[in-house]
Amino acid sequence: MKLTDSIIKAAKPKEKDYSLADGHGLALLVKTSGAKWWRYRYRFNDTPKMLSIGVYPDVSLKEARNQHSRLKELLAQGIDPSENRKEEKQQAAIAAANSFESVARLWWNHWKHDKTERHAGYTIRRLEADAFPAIGHKPVNEITAAQFIAMVRKVESRGALDIAKRVLTMCGQVMRYAVAHGLAERN
Repeated sequence: MKLTDSIIKAAKPKEKDYSLADGHGLALLVKTSGAKWWRYRYRFNDTPKMLSIGVYPDVSLKEARNQHSRLKELLAQGIDPSENRKEEKQQAAIAAANSFESVARLWWNHWKHDKTERHAGYTIRRLEADAFPAIGHKPVNEITAAQFIAMVRKVESRGALDIAKRVLTMCGQVMRYAVAHGLAERN
């Protein structure tokens, strides 16, 4: 029998954890605490495995089924969903480590040594105020010229033409640093 929202909402905690099956390995684990966890049980290379999909109601029945379908497709392609999730997390961590902000801070730490404290402070504050909110979270390898132009136009729209030019110059230095250190392929 397939699960429905009303069945899920009516599921109350018992003395022991129990599962409500939705079919094809997808189940809702009802904990003694009352928490409800989506689980996907599968076999990969004849090894039983289980993957958590999320907590109900944060992950709805429909969303759990969509994720379940995606995970089954990975299995059909010969890909272990658990290993795939680990790789995705690792890629996200690498992208975060190579974000414009993290690379800019590396550049700044390298660059500031022969500058006055006042000038170095001004430079990082400019980046924090104008560059990081616009492009700080993006991986340096994926930032386009159009994104830099949009950031500079936003600064110019405040009437700060000189600051816009300086921020663009600093961003160019950050990108050259990224290319020189193998963090980006192009400036």
